[in-house]
Amino acid sequence: MIGFLIGWIILIIVITIHEFAHAYVADHFGDPTPRLAGRLTLNPTVHIDPIGTVLLPLMTMLSGAGIFFGWAKPTPFDPFNLRNPKKDSALIAFAGPVSNLLFALLLSILIRMPFFGLLGYWVIGLFEMLIQLNIVLAVFNLIPIHPLDGFKVVAGLLPKKYYNDWLSLERYGIIFLILLIFPFFGGSPITALISPVVNFILSFLLPTKMGGII
Repeated sequence: MIGFLIGWIILIIVITIHEFAHAYVADHFGDPTPRLAGRLTLNPTVHIDPIGTVLLPLMTMLSGAGIFFGWAKPTPFDPFNLRNPKKDSALIAFAGPVSNLLFALLLSILIRMPFFGLLGYWVIGLFEMLIQLNIVLAVFNLIPIHPLDGFKVVAGLLPKKYYNDWLSLERYGIIFLILLIFPFFGGSPITALISPVVNFILSFLLPTKMGGII
């Protein structure tokens, strides 16, 4: 239970940075919606989602899915306020995973500093958990299934003639997502899908990484 609480606190830190990045980029492109909704902040309490931040992490822990993840309350933005709705929406979506990757890179640089070893193994362990969860969240969110960020990123990359057809798949997203998360035969399909990418990235970011993380 203590391990779950530590992981949950780390998850809240990670998703707060993720949602702040969405809000910041939306505001940068001229949409005040996130700012007016109070989401342009690093205060974690405004980003917590009852299902994605509380229920899902608890379910994945109890199910033995082999991976710990979740999401925050979606950051609202209005495409009609954007200069280029198709492209800017994709960049707003992409900003979340990118913020997690950059944060993980920063932490990776810090734990390699000579002074860091003096802080104790438990501090290094916490930073390594932060790095791992940042990468898991970034890769997970780049899966092109609604409501994940990858869906909007792909939409922004598609030619206009395929754009509306792609958006029409949005209604089925939650079904696909549940099928990916649900542990079949003792393991979650999402683990098999993202673990090679996650472990490849972590092989560069974690100096003491041995074997697979997920």
